[in-house]
Amino acid sequence: MLKIGLTGGIATGKSTVSRLFREEGIPIIDADKIARVVVEPGGKAHAAVREAFPRCFEGEQLNRPALGREIFHDAHKRQLLNQLMHPAIREQMVEEMRVYEVAGETVVIFDIPLLFEGTMRDLVDYTVVVYCREEIQLMRLMERNGLTKEEALARIHSQMPIEEKKHHADFLINNNGALSELPPQVSRLVEQFQTIKKEGE
Repeated sequence: MLKIGLTGGIATGKSTVSRLFREEGIPIIDADKIARVVVEPGGKAHAAVREAFPRCFEGEQLNRPALGREIFHDAHKRQLLNQLMHPAIREQMVEEMRVYEVAGETVVIFDIPLLFEGTMRDLVDYTVVVYCREEIQLMRLMERNGLTKEEALARIHSQMPIEEKKHHADFLINNNGALSELPPQVSRLVEQFQTIKKEGE
């Protein structure tokens, strides 16, 4: 099975590209969705996170805004949360991948926002970065989230710069232009993945 890591920066269009891959019939394993699942009651990280952040739970349920406030200005607590969450997220992602493998899928996409910043890079064979120039990223983020320029820049600069991610990419999807330019790029990549898979057999 060919394992592809999909990433990008905030407001570069990764979610749209992820949806287009799904429409092409490629299974998506979404790190953000899994991060929510593992802290639900019965989830792989629920007990550990509840023990570490008891004030952020109402009964069995995590209060996300409360957790956000708790870790936002505290790097030590953020690091602790990551240490509790990442192994659980990784384990859940691998389990989902195995299910797709058993079902006979030949290509799977791991949608991971912090692919290069985190510890998941070794899960994938190739990486795809959804790229746009920072000034376009800034404009889209301000429009989408109703942020001031300063607020938007603070969010953009909290991540690895998109130009740096671009240099780490095996494949690049250019999203500097119109949305209509994305589907043909995704279709071409799907063809390339199938070719790589056949050549590797």
